[in-house]
Amino acid sequence: MTIRLSPQHRLRTLFDQHHVAWLDEEAAERQDIRPLRIGILNIMPKAEEYEFNLLAPMGRSILQIIPIWIRLQTHAYKSSDHTHIDKHYIPYDWAQSVAALDGLIVTGAPVEELPWEEITYWKELVRIFDVARKSNTSILGICWGGLALAKYIGFEKIVYPQKIFGVYPTRNLVPDHPIMGGLDDVFWCPQSRHSGVADAALEAAEKEGRIRLLAHAEKGGYTIFETPDHQIIMHLGHQEYNSSRLLAESARDREKGRADVGPLENLDATNPVNNWRANRNEFFNSWIKHVYLTTPFIKGPETSVVTNEILVGKPGDQPGGQP
Repeated sequence: MTIRLSPQHRLRTLFDQHHVAWLDEEAAERQDIRPLRIGILNIMPKAEEYEFNLLAPMGRSILQIIPIWIRLQTHAYKSSDHTHIDKHYIPYDWAQSVAALDGLIVTGAPVEELPWEEITYWKELVRIFDVARKSNTSILGICWGGLALAKYIGFEKIVYPQKIFGVYPTRNLVPDHPIMGGLDDVFWCPQSRHSGVADAALEAAEKEGRIRLLAHAEKGGYTIFETPDHQIIMHLGHQEYNSSRLLAESARDREKGRADVGPLENLDATNPVNNWRANRNEFFNSWIKHVYLTTPFIKGPETSVVTNEILVGKPGDQPGGQP
């Protein structure tokens, strides 16, 4: 186990190279195990290049996972390979109607400095959050995805004068938590963001019982927090990043000449050492386990099989209508 791939999938070599377990559809069907259907709303720049960052830690789970790539209908995906998006990504309504998603991951996006009303896909995203929450789908927001979920439940973001950029020691505030319990008391976590949520606002909300604070970094503030029912987890860091991803973003920012972005902190560009991988794997493993234990199994239609490559049939043939 665990990630279901077709034998011809383009990421198969990377999975083998990094010793991430995968299995093909035929082998998966022979296993007497309930697969988890995890929707991934990927709105990162060059979306196809980011996919492995999420699949790698999830592939460390002992559970069988079907990743279902979700596309927004109001987003242009300008920097991404449109052939890839058209082939492998499906609208949320279509995915939810044929797959009954167990979990939903919302990635970061390069729009954190924009006002919410200027984000072209904000209304669509809110509608997706509404449906996911009513469906009792577990939702994990990463970086801007976490900020979007925070806004959804009533927290405004603040824009920092200087980008939080590097790898930072982060304190585990609830070491007996079902998701945080396996992480170190202090763990390293990559950050790459221009905004966050004010500590005072989150602390006041926790006292009112509206939020639970799970992790805090001296630089960057509260990094992980959740709704009290555990359904929505907001992670403002990028634990799924590897060293090369951080270095690539550093090179991009230097090319743009942004005065509000300094050099990477706590990561040597000439000899980058990944000191967060084990806690990354533990966090995603624990979230996957939480989804498995808290989501009732709903069997999808026999004729509508979702794989990580393509949903069998045409959009108009499936419940949910148009793509």
